[in-house]
Amino acid sequence: MSKESSSSLDIFGLLSESGEERKKKQRKGLLASAGVEDFFSEGKISINKLTCYGLQCKLCIKACPTTALYWKRGEVGITEDLCVYCGACVLSCMVDDCIKVERKRESGELERFSKPTDVLKLEHSINTKKRIERVKEVFPTADEYCQRYLKRKK
Repeated sequence: MSKESSSSLDIFGLLSESGEERKKKQRKGLLASAGVEDFFSEGKISINKLTCYGLQCKLCIKACPTTALYWKRGEVGITEDLCVYCGACVLSCMVDDCIKVERKRESGELERFSKPTDVLKLEHSINTKKRIERVKEVFPTADEYCQRYLKRKK
């Protein structure tokens, strides 16, 4: 082994790398290989095994875009590293509060949902905020709006 190649590898740096950092790198690699973008900095997903009808429906497994949910020995299993906390499983689940998703946006905003209506309300509020921002870009003040459109009516 040459002196150059041994000096470029920092063994102590690799050993001191925390488990959390290693897990984030592994997650990023898994999602990149699947062609999926990760929109949330952190998140959690859980399935209530007592209320889940997994054997009869498997709807959440079919809806998952990253195959983070799978069938294992009589119940739905979760591969946390593949989950992007999108909410597709909650939207497809026929039992309210069976699947609970908690996710954190890059802004630090925490979102929780466990019912399809919760997901739809959340998406509606996000889209509303985007529409309001777009209107403010186009018409920063009410006076500008009136000047632009009242002239055309005359």
